[in-house]
Amino acid sequence: MIGRLVLFALIFALALAAHAADHPGASDPHPVEVEQPFVRLMPPGQPNTAAFMVLRNTGGVDLALIGAESGASRVVELHDHQMVDGMMRMREVGQIPLPAGTRTALEPGGLHVMLIGLHEPLRAGQRVPITLVFDDAPSVELHVPVRHPGEETPMHHHGHRH
Repeated sequence: MIGRLVLFALIFALALAAHAADHPGASDPHPVEVEQPFVRLMPPGQPNTAAFMVLRNTGGVDLALIGAESGASRVVELHDHQMVDGMMRMREVGQIPLPAGTRTALEPGGLHVMLIGLHEPLRAGQRVPITLVFDDAPSVELHVPVRHPGEETPMHHHGHRH
């Protein structure tokens, strides 16, 4: 009986070790911390909005936000604002660099996650599912609160920005 128990414990330990080898770092904390996320509440009839947040790369390796997904809209894109011919214009960017050890602000008038073609109007206080996709780190699933423009969390301007 004791022999079978030892054999079972050995098999279980080997299976656990094999699982850990297949999933390295499964218990490691995510290298990107998300701070102060919010989605801007837009006036009725507006089909698009944006999500803002601070992304803090706590790891020792440069990363990049390469995309985002949400069931709340038809399309999700990464955007930035640039001055073109004396006017601020929004443009899609392929990625948002997240240098190791820095904070990158996604904020109004700058980098942001654009939600295009909302499936239904958003309400203040509602939470919008957004998944952030990184180049060399696991994706992060968020439930981001919707806020009126006057209630938005102020971003800390000591962050890193490209």
